[in-house]
Amino acid sequence: MSFKSLRILAAVATSMALLAGMPASAAEKVSLRLKWLAQAQFAGFYVAKAKGFYDQGGLDLTINPGGPNLNVETLVASGNDTFGLAGGTETVLLAREKGLPLVCIGVTVQNTPFTYVTYKDSGITKVKDFAGKKVATWFTGTQYTLYSMLASAGVKQSDLTIVPQSGSMAPFVEKQFDVAAATYYNELNTLKEQGLGDKLTLIKPDDYGVVVQQDTVLVSEKYRNEKPQQVQAFLTATIKGWKYALQNKKEAIDIVMAAAPSLNRAHQEAMLDEFEKLVKAGKGTTDGILAIDLPTVEKMQAQLVGYKALKAPADLSKAYDASFWTQVPAADKKF
Repeated sequence: MSFKSLRILAAVATSMALLAGMPASAAEKVSLRLKWLAQAQFAGFYVAKAKGFYDQGGLDLTINPGGPNLNVETLVASGNDTFGLAGGTETVLLAREKGLPLVCIGVTVQNTPFTYVTYKDSGITKVKDFAGKKVATWFTGTQYTLYSMLASAGVKQSDLTIVPQSGSMAPFVEKQFDVAAATYYNELNTLKEQGLGDKLTLIKPDDYGVVVQQDTVLVSEKYRNEKPQQVQAFLTATIKGWKYALQNKKEAIDIVMAAAPSLNRAHQEAMLDEFEKLVKAGKGTTDGILAIDLPTVEKMQAQLVGYKALKAPADLSKAYDASFWTQVPAADKKF
């Protein structure tokens, strides 16, 4: 072998040695801000992180809990958090109206996740019976669902007393008002755990043509435009996490409990069972997990404009971006 060949081999060996000592490409550090504290409602995210789905997509994800004094939309719009899990359709549209450059890239809950509850002995069986009664609701956008139900049934808001509802169901249990709002996966389960399940009548928004999709996945326009590869990786991993969680619910609850050991396991199991129905409803089954149902969004927007909650319709092509969801393999997002 010639001296020149030896020099080439030596150079190649040196280069390989240097490359071997170099660290692998660093994962992108990103964060997700939840709308509330750790619980089974967010199992898909915790499972995706625990199973390494985000890591596989080149993401180093931190899951940040939400709380009563934290605003998901503001934190994501400002760049304090990369992604956010916010409220429903009204949250997305109101944020856009306020000038927050946020984009919804997926919708977790396909049907209205809450109902209105009353006691069977109240004689209230339908929305028309709300007239003359005291009805409690959350004023976080949920009030517009109530207004729409009333309008659908031909009942004026002035025909009843509408009062703000706190996070506790104690006032309803104590019959301080006649009707209250309750999510299927949390408050309603709490009432059932107290032995009140057989004593309740449920009056469901969906039965009145009012569908409010919830738990929207948000990202800022800036991050979406600058790092579409990371946005795609996040959504793909999240959808895989939800599918795995719903197909392996015991393991999913184990993972959630590891994140928040003080939770009541039985309550979390019941929560995930009910949440599964909401994730799989409508387009969740026909199209896939986190599908964006624009016709339903358009209907809700018309209701919000009608009640002057929105000054004018938003440009839905800017508020929603289904392109990332479309790129997720069908095998990952369909049951």
